[in-house]
Amino acid sequence: MDNAVYRAPPSDGLLIAPLDEFTAVYHRASGITHLLTDPAPQILAAVQDGAQSLDALLVHLGRDYDLTDGTRETLAARLEELVEAGLVERA
Repeated sequence: MDNAVYRAPPSDGLLIAPLDEFTAVYHRASGITHLLTDPAPQILAAVQDGAQSLDALLVHLGRDYDLTDGTRETLAARLEELVEAGLVERA
């Protein structure tokens, strides 16, 4: 079971700009711009509201968004991708 808590990096670490169906995220620390599609921008927005566990994020996202594949495993996989990209941190 994943007991990790996830959070966004410091607020000055990312620049976020919606671009049609994509969201551009510039990661200042690495100098890389990432192009995200749903549900990654929604996950990023949720962890910017404060650090949350996987289960809390699933509830938060399920309440605010229509999750077509809203399983715990799917969310864990998306979070891992965002952690690897440096856009989300484990607290």
